[in-house]
Amino acid sequence: MDGRARVLVVGGGPAGSTAATLLAREGMDVTLMERAVFPRYHIGESLLPACLPILDLLGVREKVERQGFRVKGGAHFDWGAEQWDIGFGDRPGWEDSYSYHVERADFDHLLLEHAKSQGVTVRESVEVKQLVFDGERPTAARWAPAQGGPERELAFDYLVDASGRAGLMTRYLRTRRHHEVFKNVAVWGYWTGAGPIAGPEGAIEICSVTDGWFWGIPLRDDRLSVGLVVHKDHFAARRALGHDLERIYRDAIAESPVMSDLLARAERVAPLRVEQDYSYAADRFTGPGYFLSGDAACFLDPLLSTGVHLAMYSAMLASACLASTVNGDVSEEHASAHYEWTYRTAYLRYLVVVSSLYNQYRGKTSYFWEAQRLTLRDCAADDIELAFANVISGIEDLHDAQAALDLAVEVTDRSLAQMIAMRKEAPDRAAAASPQESELAQARAQLFNSGKMGYAQTGGVKAAPGLYLVTKPRLGLAYQSA
Repeated sequence: MDGRARVLVVGGGPAGSTAATLLAREGMDVTLMERAVFPRYHIGESLLPACLPILDLLGVREKVERQGFRVKGGAHFDWGAEQWDIGFGDRPGWEDSYSYHVERADFDHLLLEHAKSQGVTVRESVEVKQLVFDGERPTAARWAPAQGGPERELAFDYLVDASGRAGLMTRYLRTRRHHEVFKNVAVWGYWTGAGPIAGPEGAIEICSVTDGWFWGIPLRDDRLSVGLVVHKDHFAARRALGHDLERIYRDAIAESPVMSDLLARAERVAPLRVEQDYSYAADRFTGPGYFLSGDAACFLDPLLSTGVHLAMYSAMLASACLASTVNGDVSEEHASAHYEWTYRTAYLRYLVVVSSLYNQYRGKTSYFWEAQRLTLRDCAADDIELAFANVISGIEDLHDAQAALDLAVEVTDRSLAQMIAMRKEAPDRAAAASPQESELAQARAQLFNSGKMGYAQTGGVKAAPGLYLVTKPRLGLAYQSA
């Protein structure tokens, strides 16, 4: 054995850096292993306002603000036959009325360097080759330099798997489920000289086209990230006709009046990039001695820019659960059950909303009401858009984490009753459902079943009622007072 750490974090992206920093700030001995050498390029450039309180918790917000990233004031949707804006300002109960569009190479590097400054032992350019288990519990990692070299072994008490879509633990668990409707391909490039995006200052553009949708993310130095997302079957059919990436991308731009107008006088300044954008979730997000965080646990279509938010949010939850376990405040079983439910609820709620949006004919009012059914708080009928804004900003997730379990069970039961009533009103709908409708129905069922069972029983362990996240005087979980 070449060494020991209280906690091993695998992966140096936003999930790994967040978890490592928070645990180190709680006084734990943390080692982080990352295969790449930062800074390194990464897509996923638009952040949600819910990231800002986590940056505060990390003690890194001032460093981020000094970087001069482009401020994001909201989102503009050109979706189906409708247009609408979601502004992050003037929302009741919101501490932060903005977010950022970031160059991920700079943002991720800043978070990793901050982790080092907080006492985390960071090893870059190393690869975890194999995990050693005691039953179902990982206890050591065999690792080596990424460029080759002798293997070494590090023992640990707890593992945070933040290894991204590669999924270190899923090599052993083999429990990922992919969502058929969201087996997409993303093609994107960078432009200068683009026209202004409608909506709030610094808004992201989200624009549907016949066979997919576009994002438009304004970055620093007059650069605009423009990405096309289409289903893999459509992409494969176009390639079979001999169309290259350039033609597929340009044809989709020409089809969209919004994107054509936005890019009419713009110049692309970088080669096109392509990536398969498959959405999935593991059957288990946590187990004996380990937590799956960020993309290692689940990945969602980027329609609502949830990637960095889910990474940092899950890392915060994992850190709180682990800290409470180590401090003896909460049993490992209860902490694991809390993490499983809270993180899975966040993921499944986004899955339902994204699935709803993919049914473009439904209309914006239906999306707003869908969001209302999925939240703990009720919005007035004349301000139903607020529920949608709370969801797509990540604010609802933060509220969930700080809400006691018994309240969430009550609301989830209410939502389940609504779903059953909807089925009774339209008994023949399922038989004629499109793939998008079927995915939406499955996502709803997973969410409501997870909510109903996740609090009561997760992984065979009964969860204690009334657990919620606290950040003061220290990070952890607490029980609601009787």
